[in-house]
Amino acid sequence: MYIYTSAAARLRAALCIAREKGTSIKYQRHNAIRELVASSLVSNQDELRRKLRRRGFEVTQATLSRDIHELRISKGPGGYALPNGNGNGTATAVEDDGPPTVAEVMESFGMRVRRAMNQVVVRTVMGGAQPVAASLDYEDWPEVVGTIAGDDTVLIVCQDSRHATDVESKLRTILES
Repeated sequence: MYIYTSAAARLRAALCIAREKGTSIKYQRHNAIRELVASSLVSNQDELRRKLRRRGFEVTQATLSRDIHELRISKGPGGYALPNGNGNGTATAVEDDGPPTVAEVMESFGMRVRRAMNQVVVRTVMGGAQPVAASLDYEDWPEVVGTIAGDDTVLIVCQDSRHATDVESKLRTILES
């Protein structure tokens, strides 16, 4: 209880300071993300979320994904990097306005994949189902008839059992890489 109230008190204090200074929490959070990526190795979103929490910013995975996209932070083999090349990641700045690929979204949100007849079920972190389904819909895989997303589960409907096996295999390969 103490940890929660202490974090909540810090967040309330930050909100008050932000209002006084005329800056938004989102602006402060973006600055904190830039600083973290530029000054330390951040290899995945969960690590970044934990580092932000230590600074008083409680964010969901979905909010953090949006922030990373808005800040144009890219991920390379060495971790995250800012668009200007600063940061400990080896990613290069690439101008890309398109949505993330299925592989990128599965890397961030996917947990496990299982086939059932002509359907594939993808379990994700809480709040991760919508981005996974949206990336599948956007890439328009020919084997996929459609997707339905809940909060942490995506149902992928395929043409038949053979196509479902192909989709399951592709997604498992992405998760295991």
